[in-house]
Formats: sequence, structure tokens, C-alpha cells
Amino acid sequence: MNFLEAVKQRAKSQIKTIVLPESMEPRMLKAAQQILAEGLAKIILIGNKAEIEKAAASENAEISGATIIDPENYTEFDSLAEKLYELRKAKGMTPEEAKKMLSENAVALGDMLVKEGIADGMVAGAVYSTADVLRPSLQILKTAPGVTIVSSFFIMVVPDCEYGNNGVFIFSDCGLNQNPTADELAAIAVSSANSYRALFGEEPVVALLSHSTMGSAKHPDVSKVAEAAKILKDKAPELKADGEFQLDAAIVPSIGASKAPGNPVAGKANVLIFPDLDSGNIAYKLVERLAKAKAYGPITQGISKPVNDLSRGCSVEDIVGVTAITAVQAQG
Repeated sequence: MNFLEAVKQRAKSQIKTIVLPESMEPRMLKAAQQILAEGLAKIILIGNKAEIEKAAASENAEISGATIIDPENYTEFDSLAEKLYELRKAKGMTPEEAKKMLSENAVALGDMLVKEGIADGMVAGAVYSTADVLRPSLQILKTAPGVTIVSSFFIMVVPDCEYGNNGVFIFSDCGLNQNPTADELAAIAVSSANSYRALFGEEPVVALLSHSTMGSAKHPDVSKVAEAAKILKDKAPELKADGEFQLDAAIVPSIGASKAPGNPVAGKANVLIFPDLDSGNIAYKLVERLAKAKAYGPITQGISKPVNDLSRGCSVEDIVGVTAITAVQAQG
């Protein structure tokens, strides 16, 4: 069973409700049809019922099993607007602004549905930008307890690969944080390890990557990663995690044994933490294109409830896959 099929089976084992707020987008409607047909999640769409059903019909998308919430006649709308006002009044929001935000911004309404437990998670980004997805999510849902930074990761599934978890890795952070500090790198590593454990049910082995292995090179960039490894060991001593490692020393057993003999992480890593956004983003795209790997993500971690941001170039299958992952995150 491949990774995505395993995730789908887990999603089916405990059905969750996921909001797809971009309900007029053809790819979202086709994805909703597939999600419902496969029994991966219950689906909430946001918008005018007649317009959504007309758009679905034009795409031959069967969405009769979805719940459609229209802000103009939703019975819980005023209650949600009042709760949003209470949440944001210290930031200057008025009751009128809360109603306007929820009536005009489907992502914000989706966030409130998740916050109040009407839904368990949300997937958006086929139309909205990353900022427009994550900003209201952070304002409304906020970060999870104990989390200091929201980050993202990709699940990389590399065919015919013996490294990592039979070719499956988490790459982080490849989508959000430009140049994290040592403290932030350590926090990203903890979140990524928790995500790996939640999604795979197995022990994460975390490598903090650099162009140096255990002091083989000297540079402030290397020092940052080495410091992050020290912070990580203090912060989460139970984790199998270390750094700094060159990529080959992190994942290839023979090279890990040569460059860092006796190290429990060297040559065994399945969670790769990149020192900055440039290296992470380049790495996942390089592996995706040259190794013909499948990249699932970016998956967001660190928000109190699961919200995931799609690429605006996503396919229907991407939406289905990320929705299944979001449902599994919600189970945790």
C-alpha cells in the first residue's frame, strides 16, 4: 500500500468534516465529489447553494452529499459573528466588521466553523493566496499550545528509494519561513517530528541539514544549525534528532557511518530540516522533478486546528490528497 492509500485508509477509519471554502472553483467541486465518493471526509462548501449546485452541474460534479453553508441564511451566522467580535475586539474589530468579514471572506467563515467544532479542518489555496489563507487562520485559530512558530512541510514520496522510510520523507520548512533563527529551526524540527509521528505512526529521525557535517566546515550559517541542534536536544531530549549534517550523511547509512560514526541519526533520517526557505524550496522541487517524486503539500503545522494551504496550480488529486492528510491531522 502506497503512502496516499495508507493515509486515505486512516481518514476513512474516523471520518472528519473538512471545509472547502473555494466552492465555485471547478477543481474544488471535482475534488469534493471524489472525497465524498471515496468516503474520506464529510465536506462543507461555503456560498450560495443555487450557484454552487449550478457550477457543480456544469462540471458534472456530484456534490449532493456535501453540506452547503450560505452566509446569508445560515442560522448560526450571527452567533459566529458575535464570537469573532469577542475574539478580535481587542484589536479594534467592531460587531459590524465581524459580520462583514464572515459574509465576504469564505476562509474566515471556514476558520470560525473549525474553531467552533462545526468542522474539523479546512483546505484552501486553489484561489486564495497563502497570505489570504493563513492570515485569518492565525487570527482566529491561533497557534497550538506550546508552539512558537507556524511552519510547513512537504511529504516527499520518492520511487525506488531505500533511504528514509522506504523513500518517504518529511521536508521542512519549504514554504513559509525565509531564514529561521536557531530557536525557530529547533521549533520547526519539533513540529515536524510530531507531524511525522501523527501521519505515519512511526518514530521520526530528524536531521538538521547544512553544507557541513559535525563541524567539518566553519561559517555562521553552520553555527546556526549546530546551535539549533543543541537547543533541540534540550527542548525535546526524547527525540532522535541531531545536526548539523550534509544531506548524504543524513540519509545514506554508509556515508553517515563514515562522517559521523556512532551517531544514531546519521544515515537514518526520515525528517529533513532545511536551514532556510531557499534550500528547502529548491530541494523539494529538485527531488520532485528529477527523482519523479510525489510531493504532498505544503502541509501547515503549528496552528491549533488543521488548516492547509494549496498551491494555486494544484490538481484535483492534490486537493483530494491534502484533504485526506488534513482529516488524519484532525484525528490527532
